[in-house]
Amino acid sequence: MSAKELNITTITAKKFMSATPINTLIRRRRIESIDLLRGIVMIIMALDHVRDYFHRDAFLYDPTDLSQTSTFLFFTRFITHYCAPTFVFLAGISAYLYGIKRSKRELAYYLFTRGMWLILVELFIISLALTFNPTYPMFNLQVIWAIGVSMIVLSAIIFMKRQLILAIAILLIAAHNLFDSVHITGDGFSPYVWSLLHEPNSFAFGHLTVFVHYPVIPWIGVIALGYYFGAFYKAKYNAEKRKRVLLSVGIFLIALFILLRAINVYGDPVPFIKQQTNLFSLLSFINVTKYPPSLLYILITLGPAMIFLALSEKPLNALTKKISVYGRVPFFYYVIHRFLIHLFATIAAVISGHKWTDMILMTGVNHASELKGYGFNLFIVYIVWIGLVILLYPLCKWFDKYKRAHTLKKRWLTYL
Repeated sequence: MSAKELNITTITAKKFMSATPINTLIRRRRIESIDLLRGIVMIIMALDHVRDYFHRDAFLYDPTDLSQTSTFLFFTRFITHYCAPTFVFLAGISAYLYGIKRSKRELAYYLFTRGMWLILVELFIISLALTFNPTYPMFNLQVIWAIGVSMIVLSAIIFMKRQLILAIAILLIAAHNLFDSVHITGDGFSPYVWSLLHEPNSFAFGHLTVFVHYPVIPWIGVIALGYYFGAFYKAKYNAEKRKRVLLSVGIFLIALFILLRAINVYGDPVPFIKQQTNLFSLLSFINVTKYPPSLLYILITLGPAMIFLALSEKPLNALTKKISVYGRVPFFYYVIHRFLIHLFATIAAVISGHKWTDMILMTGVNHASELKGYGFNLFIVYIVWIGLVILLYPLCKWFDKYKRAHTLKKRWLTYL
């Protein structure tokens, strides 16, 4: 290239940079298929949380209890199974992408401090949203806590070789069900640690009850797996090859799920049991354990997620652009939607003849004796869910715009 041609190219580049807003450049660097998938699971996730606070049967039985549930209710719950593993997997990919232009030490510091921040958010912000009780009668260790702990562990794992990271991820995901028969009882230190690692449980500490819903071992595996797959999204990685990898792995995971479930020996603590009808036999076949996420649970959720990522690498349309807005601000969405659902439920309780103070909870909403008789049918649940998602859109769009415009100057925004 001649000096004259080089000068023309430089001038053209400068004009482009000056004419293009910085937030547009940031947006172009984002991977839209990831934002789209994350947006979809964030929207679906809200359905389950609305069901917890509004569906009358949520106070009576688990929606996956085949002896009591209906097909529609079962799938209302089952579809939300895709949310947590997909979100944690994408968090691992995002961690890798965040570290591409940073040193491993800088990435480790970010992951460690953000993990600590998320644990505090779960304890003191999400717990308040769940109960509206400033005395904090309970801590519910759920997905935000699990992501926080997983990020802290990932801050050390990233210094390992990629193949070792993959091996650790597979080991944690595939082997943790070997310990399903191990139960440590009592109120001492050991059962508490075991609960945090593998077995859901609850513990009382004076007036405070700690519910461990998300033991962390398999979730650490999922985020590590996402971090490994993050390398496929490097700018220089061949897009067609990435699609083939994601599609092949996704199909393999689903096939492995079908094989293991058919063998019915390992992979989930609750075996497949043939039911009185073919439809309910199918429900039993896919009725996998979430707490903690079994190997089969992760296979049947991450398999389709990878296939979706492979097939969605194309320009966004009018609808998918809107869905992606939710996916660009997942933390903001999660926190706000938790408070709004509880607020709407409080209004609904008052309309139903209860006192607003009945929604100031000492335990999980489904176990509140003061709310006996409260609740609505699934039609109302879906109406509230759709209304919530629509209401959140302009808020998420505003925060997305604010975050993209100020992230470079306000680094704390990367923690939100």
